[in-house]
Amino acid sequence: MPVVTAADGLKLAYDVTGEGPPLLCLPGLTRNMEDFEPVLDAFADRAQIIRMDFRGRGASDWGDPATYQVETEAEDVVTLLDHLGLDRVTILGTSRGGLVALVLAEMARDRIAGVIFNDIGPEVMPEGLAYIMDYLGKPPRFKTLAEAAAAFPRHYAPAFRDVPPATWADLARRTHVEGGGRLHNRYDPALREAVAPSFAPGAAPIDLWSNFDALAGVPLGLIRGAGSNILSEATTAEMRRRRPDMAFAELADRGHVPFLDEPPAIRVVATVLERSP
Repeated sequence: MPVVTAADGLKLAYDVTGEGPPLLCLPGLTRNMEDFEPVLDAFADRAQIIRMDFRGRGASDWGDPATYQVETEAEDVVTLLDHLGLDRVTILGTSRGGLVALVLAEMARDRIAGVIFNDIGPEVMPEGLAYIMDYLGKPPRFKTLAEAAAAFPRHYAPAFRDVPPATWADLARRTHVEGGGRLHNRYDPALREAVAPSFAPGAAPIDLWSNFDALAGVPLGLIRGAGSNILSEATTAEMRRRRPDMAFAELADRGHVPFLDEPPAIRVVATVLERSP
């Protein structure tokens, strides 16, 4: 797998597949580029799909936990774009990846051709942050991928319903690896200490509305799981009020985060790609 070297020397893994307008896929907090396999299936024949693993996740190097911050991850994205010789890309950001896109809206606005937010916005629900801290950085409870996949329907209920067993098996494979008779997370457990201060009760809430407004004139899309505990109905409504032209889909029987294999989600991505210069 190819890598690009970050400013501090870390090796960051990435993948480029397909031809067409560039679509940069940025994963969630504990996720990795394999989350975007459904996007490869849907768009590899009509887009150049660029996937990357943020520092400390997936196939990328682990580093100083103090650098596991959205701003540093945004700088890493610019490093990758420079490495690939890409002036502008459309960004598909899942959760944390969408926050990185919002930071890039002020850091490197000229590099953005469009943005699709996958269950994330300028504000984040505190109950969702509390839920994340309940598992972040802790060893998995299961010994095998099969055990994890079998438990996911209960773990993700009731927000997720009618999910095929193969989809749960794919999620287990993407997020865990077997070794030594047990499962391991595919990210640096020190990620917990990096984000804990901003997730703690009483911490200043995430407010990136000025960043969102900085995307004026940029084609936007929003995908929301109807049962999301991260992206509220109120934040969704305000995003749509500010950008009535934004392509939008709310997915029944999905929470945080949609798998991106859902037909309405695929249509949102396709719409933004078509609108992006």
